[in-house]
Amino acid sequence: MAYIFLDESGDLGFNFKKRGTSNFFVITLLFIEGSKGPIEKIIKKTHSQLAKKFKRRIGVLHAVYEKPVTRQRILKGIAKKDCLVMTIYLNKKKVFTNLQDEKQVLYNYVTNILLDRIYVKKIISSDKSIELIASRRETNKFLNENFKDYLRRQVKSIHKGTIQISIKTPAEEKCLQATDFLSWAFFRKYEKGDDSYYNIFNGKIVEESSLFP
Repeated sequence: MAYIFLDESGDLGFNFKKRGTSNFFVITLLFIEGSKGPIEKIIKKTHSQLAKKFKRRIGVLHAVYEKPVTRQRILKGIAKKDCLVMTIYLNKKKVFTNLQDEKQVLYNYVTNILLDRIYVKKIISSDKSIELIASRRETNKFLNENFKDYLRRQVKSIHKGTIQISIKTPAEEKCLQATDFLSWAFFRKYEKGDDSYYNIFNGKIVEESSLFP
């Protein structure tokens, strides 16, 4: 079994005068062939250490809220495991105007490009069972079903493959918490010019490209 975990960083807002609107948007995939247990163990161990230190139950880990030492610990742990990382980043100021008003279409399109490159680079065998688990970003059931149907159709028509797709919260799927840290590190590099976290795991990156250079 092969697992692909998907998360994103930044936002898809295009009003750059609005405070908090990011200049970049990042979609990141964490690819694991075989057991996802070693990555889950990193998150579970970090939860345990933080709970012991602060004498309280720790909720979902989010890179943006954690201290540098926690971010480094998780990224160093991921870097030692058997996994691969892919990302596409958007300089939002270069996104075509027509796509700025079609955020879901843009999101689906970018995700499909990453999936396509997984097949083109032969990271996954065509006969391998694949499950894509995306972090929930929409509460709208129709949009979530549209996302899953679109990706399944693309994989089947272009690569003659099948893929199982589910949408979960980071609380439900601990590997999504790990993917959040990777995506945050990419975003930090592009948005803030800080590659210190990115450099921890860059040996695992097999695809890193801009959609609108």
